[in-house]
Amino acid sequence: MRLHRNLSLLALVLLAGFGALARSDEGKDGVKETALEAPHKVKVRVRMEGPYTADVPLQVVCYFKYTPEGVKRMKGSPVELDKRLGGVIGSLRERGEFAADQLETLLITPPKGSIKAKTLLLVGLGDEDALSLKLMEGVGRVSVREAVRLGVSRVAFAPLIRDQGNSKFGTGDVEQAVTRGVLLGYDTEKRLQKEGLAKPFTLDEWNVEAGPDYFDETVRGVEKAIAEAKAEAAKRPSGPYGSGK
Repeated sequence: MRLHRNLSLLALVLLAGFGALARSDEGKDGVKETALEAPHKVKVRVRMEGPYTADVPLQVVCYFKYTPEGVKRMKGSPVELDKRLGGVIGSLRERGEFAADQLETLLITPPKGSIKAKTLLLVGLGDEDALSLKLMEGVGRVSVREAVRLGVSRVAFAPLIRDQGNSKFGTGDVEQAVTRGVLLGYDTEKRLQKEGLAKPFTLDEWNVEAGPDYFDETVRGVEKAIAEAKAEAAKRPSGPYGSGK
């Protein structure tokens, strides 16, 4: 009887624990999010929101090279984003003024009242057929270095790959690669600062935007990225970059 009662109590405890794991977190603004701690005290937040609603100093989005067929397949967030911007992104792409070559960047100041982000960074992905996880890791590095250049401590990121009709890689795999690039790029930045080779800068938050269908997969990808970045950073040489002469 005692054994049966103890097993029942254990089952209740386990169920309560699983319920806590499954329960959605909410940020201060009511948006569903999962917050994760990363190296150098960076808070990585996976948030269920679009690139036009994130209230951040810098919003980053990605685009493949422009093709009429690609435009026809585009849906969701990139369509709504450009609609709120009055068609600025579409116009730049159609005119060939933002070619979206691999890791090409373009910084835009959104018109007042269009989106919440103060600055919008476009990052090129090149041809769809050339998409790779190595490229997405590079996107992460480029994005965090742009944040350093601008001196912004809070950044939101949306790859917009699925919304452009490309499903070559899972959303979790994409965010794993991007977040790893961000964290390793920031690790380099902090090492440079320690040696007086870079100006002081602190990245407080990296917000990953994910839709309802891909939220949990994205969280798992970010968790893997944090673990990989920690392991990779630990293997880096600890000596100074320069000879000191």
